[in-house]
Amino acid sequence: MLDRIKRGVCYIIIILLLPYILTVFLNGSSITTYSHVDGTTIKVRPEKDADVIEIPIEDYCIGVMAKSISPTYQKETLKAQAVAVRSMTFREIEQSGTSKVFEEDYWDEKQMEDAWGMKSASYRYKLEKAWNDTAGQVVCYENAVALTPYFRLSNGSTRDGKEVLGSDEYPYLKMVECPLDIESKEELRTRTFDDLKAEVLETDSAGYVLSVKVGEEQVSGEEFRKAYDLDSSCFTLQDYDGKLRITTRGVGHGLGMSQYTADRMAKEGKAYKEILEYFFPGTEIKEVTEILKSTE
Repeated sequence: MLDRIKRGVCYIIIILLLPYILTVFLNGSSITTYSHVDGTTIKVRPEKDADVIEIPIEDYCIGVMAKSISPTYQKETLKAQAVAVRSMTFREIEQSGTSKVFEEDYWDEKQMEDAWGMKSASYRYKLEKAWNDTAGQVVCYENAVALTPYFRLSNGSTRDGKEVLGSDEYPYLKMVECPLDIESKEELRTRTFDDLKAEVLETDSAGYVLSVKVGEEQVSGEEFRKAYDLDSSCFTLQDYDGKLRITTRGVGHGLGMSQYTADRMAKEGKAYKEILEYFFPGTEIKEVTEILKSTE
């Protein structure tokens, strides 16, 4: 009787483990490797002046995704975002080492619940699925993790990396046409300010502002955007009835992947790898374990 029970337990264990055994047999042991990489911990500072804590990269990156992209977007868009976020994170680790403290804003589970309410569980599941479906994948250029910035909406094209960053180090950050972006309801926004004197001094070839004169001070377009909480660093200034009218085009800094165009591409049937190749030409998708091994 005891032997029968033991055999029965063994059969149950085998049945439960069979799907996993078949998966490893068919796909190779790399599955566990990718899970290990995405599950390692990193140091983060949740808020300014807060204590540094350690959390899994997965939790941090999904939190960054939650804050930076709409979970209502297509699954291929979310996959592209997952790879871009993972790339940015591992690029920091590649350059700064494991002592790096990440301070970019991200949402924890409570913040997701506050923002999404009853849909929080389903939205988080979509982000987790995008993360897991692209497990371990990063964008690479010449065997190094690429810089993969992203933003919400362009003014009709993305920006040239050399103009923005002043370096030839990012040849894959080129101007890319995004004509569908101008159809968005968020494309044009206007705000009016009292007692503000400013003048645009320089723009790049995509029409984004590089420098602004505010009073006697000169600041970058991005500094001006953040200081006055503007939607975009593509803007025009106009004196209007004794006030300063600022009209912005697009949402965000304009460098890298436009999430709006990425989502339109996904709706047209483009896969996440095609989307990433469009916005970062000359790059390729690799497993992060390959890159980390090559730098050891």
